[in-house]
Amino acid sequence: MSKLYAVLLGGSGGPGRLSEDHETVFVVADTEKSARQQARAKWSGHGKGHVDALECLDVIDGHRVMLEGGAAPSQGVFISYNDEPFDEGND
Repeated sequence: MSKLYAVLLGGSGGPGRLSEDHETVFVVADTEKSARQQARAKWSGHGKGHVDALECLDVIDGHRVMLEGGAAPSQGVFISYNDEPFDEGND
């Protein structure tokens, strides 16, 4: 049965940087191994990312998370710190 996973990815900050970049991605997978593979494929940073943490999101604050297939992909919405919509294309 497919489950929702939150995965924290880490990877090199890039040439000349002594740092590690991080990003959180979400995947739907049948196993933790598959979730790790799918998450690494979503890494958008420099070089090859690795999995720092993985959590199956089946129950959150006493509420069971159920997945329903067939939904259309959603468009991401970014919210700035002042609670107004954020458009990545605008500076």
